[in-house]
Amino acid sequence: MRRVVVVGNGMVGSRFVAELVRRDPGVSVTVLGAEEYEPYNRVLLSEVVAGAVEMASLALPRPPVGGVRVRAGAQVTSIDRERRQVVTADGEVVDYDALVLATGARAVAPPTPGLLRADSPARGATHAHGDMPAGPALVVGAHALRTLDDAREIVAATLNARDAVVVGAGVLGVEVACGLARRGLRVTVVHRGPGLMDRQLDVPAAEALGHGLDLLGVRWRVGAEVASVLAADGRLRGVVLSDGEALAADLLVLAVGTAPETDLARGCGLAVDRGIVVDSHCGTSDPRVHAIGDCAQPPGGGHGLLAQGWDQARRLAERLVADTDTDGRAPRADDGGRADADGGGQDPGATVDVVRVKAQGLDVVSMGVSGAGARQTPGLRAVRLSDPATGRHVEVVVGGGVVVGATCVGAGPVAADLVSAYTRRTPVPADPAHLLLRPARGAAADEAASPLLMPDRATVCRCNGVTKGDLVASWRGGARTVADVARDTRATSGCGGCRDAVCGLLEWLERSDPQDPAPGRPVSQDQGAAASVQTGTSRPDG
Repeated sequence: MRRVVVVGNGMVGSRFVAELVRRDPGVSVTVLGAEEYEPYNRVLLSEVVAGAVEMASLALPRPPVGGVRVRAGAQVTSIDRERRQVVTADGEVVDYDALVLATGARAVAPPTPGLLRADSPARGATHAHGDMPAGPALVVGAHALRTLDDAREIVAATLNARDAVVVGAGVLGVEVACGLARRGLRVTVVHRGPGLMDRQLDVPAAEALGHGLDLLGVRWRVGAEVASVLAADGRLRGVVLSDGEALAADLLVLAVGTAPETDLARGCGLAVDRGIVVDSHCGTSDPRVHAIGDCAQPPGGGHGLLAQGWDQARRLAERLVADTDTDGRAPRADDGGRADADGGGQDPGATVDVVRVKAQGLDVVSMGVSGAGARQTPGLRAVRLSDPATGRHVEVVVGGGVVVGATCVGAGPVAADLVSAYTRRTPVPADPAHLLLRPARGAAADEAASPLLMPDRATVCRCNGVTKGDLVASWRGGARTVADVARDTRATSGCGGCRDAVCGLLEWLERSDPQDPAPGRPVSQDQGAAASVQTGTSRPDG
């Protein structure tokens, strides 16, 4: 029996185990995760900070699998590739035939004077992605947001805090800032880039986002850095910006990015660049060792989005199950080592780059190519409606008769239509300007939007590729709550953006499905959710 060891029990590592065991129930798997918790949805941590999601609902659905041993709180300290062994901090030695590294990424702490406590170790991170030890100790009042413990600490700190500064205005920074404002704090976002969410938004779109933040009472500073952190008696008191402006702060949240967790790989001699170097099949420089998720660096670089890590988990599981070599090496595809066209081992046409801000009061969605680069690319046509002063900006990029990118700020219904068109690659009108606005919503339009007329192939959960047909089949199999459906199909267990749609479909099925064995039973988004994120468990998670 092949022995597979997985280092990392986060969203990608646990998904790999579920995919592997589903294909090969007899495989022997040992999972070693440094956190004391069962796998949980890290994508929704900012919503925990906002008070929009309970911590209990972050627990990922667990499929019934056997032959898997999970050690929570087991920090791996070294890998011996010659003996094919991993060693944990408490001295356990685990043998492997195939080793999968899913160690994730750690939150970066900028080298800002006053940010670290005097007794802190000199390491450029605060926390690992749940799979490596904590890094330097920040001054009291400063936090990263990468783990469940981080979220708990930030929520606790909001009880006595009045002024908060969020460093970084990427997706996470914007979400955290809005969440803290929702809790009643005075919030300022400080971003060194030229505009808010500048990785996704151009200047007009960023200005529209700024208008939305203004309406939520969130102040923002772009083109500025935190030059120093002010503390008294070991506690945060404020920050000084690079332009000399001083901001009062008793809560500081760092959202300046992550770095792949590569210490284990580097320590055992694997090829490491920014991340663990892998080929298009997630193989490292050692044919018995693989890497997936945020710690891996595939050809062409990673997207940094969950969907890519989950796709890697699925593909690697398929490769290992298909492996019939007695020495445990996964066979290489008949492509001479050529990377897939998208550089990340994705299925052709797989969509992993839909970015949505999860913050009450903001509608920001970006997908595919956008901005000035799209407008200057031959063969692409970009049309836009931009009115930053009102917080609205919509740009659509078309090529080859389909939507290849879009940016929507302050236009939620239009964004929903464009995401559907982008992911399903539906043909666009001859004049793509028609995509910028929705038609007037009358009775006919409402009827057309009915789930009854939605085709079964329509994708409801993009993260997991769950269609309306899958949800109907789950309902007819006995699922009655969102938690039931999540366990059955994994819908809602990714970014969470499909939760309302899933709940709406369940409510529609309750009213209309003649095969419902329990009519009249209310549909709940929370019913059946785990009572808590359990600790110290040895049960596998999905």
